[in-house]
Amino acid sequence: MAVTINTLRDCKTRGEKFTCLTAYDATFAHLISQAGVEVMLVGDSLGMVLQGNDSTLPVTVQDMAYHTRAVARGNRGALVMADLPFMSYGTPDAAMDSSAQLMRAGAHMVKLEGSSWMADTVEMLSTRGVPVCAHLGLTPQFVNKFGGYKVQGKDDSAADQMVADARELVEAGADIILLECVPSALGQRITESVPAPVIGIGAGAATDGQVLVMHDMLGATPGKPPRFVKDFLAETGTIQGALEAFVDAVKKGTFPAQEHTFKA
Repeated sequence: MAVTINTLRDCKTRGEKFTCLTAYDATFAHLISQAGVEVMLVGDSLGMVLQGNDSTLPVTVQDMAYHTRAVARGNRGALVMADLPFMSYGTPDAAMDSSAQLMRAGAHMVKLEGSSWMADTVEMLSTRGVPVCAHLGLTPQFVNKFGGYKVQGKDDSAADQMVADARELVEAGADIILLECVPSALGQRITESVPAPVIGIGAGAATDGQVLVMHDMLGATPGKPPRFVKDFLAETGTIQGALEAFVDAVKKGTFPAQEHTFKA
């Protein structure tokens, strides 16, 4: 049975964890969805892991639509979420046009980065039938404003603001909140503060779901991996085994462990 946003809401209500992995092509989409991953994210991270860029900023809507179509063809029942890339949703009209392209390509939901100032855009998309995931915390499209990839929400003021932003975005119609690189306590606070499912990456174990970049969890990313990453391929020896081990670890609550999380 296909996963929908209602499936994820039910998971939150029952206190059951769910999983999310990035996918960029039909072959891996098939493997990931067959392994029981509920959400596949066609991430603009493809700019780094597939295209070799040093950030996500060069990715276009056309790039995202191409990979979304490929993932949709390989999908076997997961919910497909696609990133709106840098500056493709800077105005309401642009957001509608970009979202339409990704939904036509096979996405079931779009993801955008930004805090409460995106509430009007979220409401506009939601009322027009586009499910939205709002990405808070370390938002990679803002890397030049942040001055690098840094943990967000570490002081009380920033944490309070992020909680308020999450609530406002959900009230505007956001169906999912995604938190990246925030202290575990803040991840738990936001998860408990909103009715929408919350997906975390480097946001602690209390979020409703966990997401990783596929290349990271398969140990295929050059250089030192981020703190929140675990190489599941090293433990299992096969790609399918790694995917299933990731699902099992999230659902049992053994991942993320304390060493994968951040403190304020």
